[in-house]
Amino acid sequence: MSLLKSKYLLLFFIGFVLFQTSAFAQREIYDGDSIPFKERLYYGGNFGMQFGTVTLIDFSPLVGVMITPKFSSGVGITYQYFNDRRYIGGETSSYGGRVFSRYNIFPNIFAHAEYESINFDNYNLLSDQFERIWSNALFLGGGYFAPFGSRGGANFTFLYNVLHDNLRSPYGEPYVIRVGFVL
Repeated sequence: MSLLKSKYLLLFFIGFVLFQTSAFAQREIYDGDSIPFKERLYYGGNFGMQFGTVTLIDFSPLVGVMITPKFSSGVGITYQYFNDRRYIGGETSSYGGRVFSRYNIFPNIFAHAEYESINFDNYNLLSDQFERIWSNALFLGGGYFAPFGSRGGANFTFLYNVLHDNLRSPYGEPYVIRVGFVL
């Protein structure tokens, strides 16, 4: 892609984000409203699949609650199945959970903080074998919410793991990009 096309693509994306006309949060609540707890809940998560020589299935549902008009918190679980047919014994799964908080800075832009704990097969260099370990992560970052109507939409989240350890993390890098949906 030429440099000129890259600049136009970047300008288009920035313009799209800044000039979004219909902006909705996951749930609309207002100060002074006595909205029932179940009406302040939202559900969503991530789901991903890859098939072939390397198979990956990721299922990560979440549930959150709008605490104030701009602040929400929630919990989620993660399960990942991984199979690399190039290696004998290349089949494994990972599982864990997370708690998160989100603050809407603007209607479509939010700050995000999350604590996650994942159990996975980690290769130990000293013993030259795989062992199951728990890995903890503290993600900080933000994202963009693209609404689909008044109650749902897609989240594009960019996070940085401040506790990242190359030898004990299921993530290859401290940066994580997620795309998910909420209802």
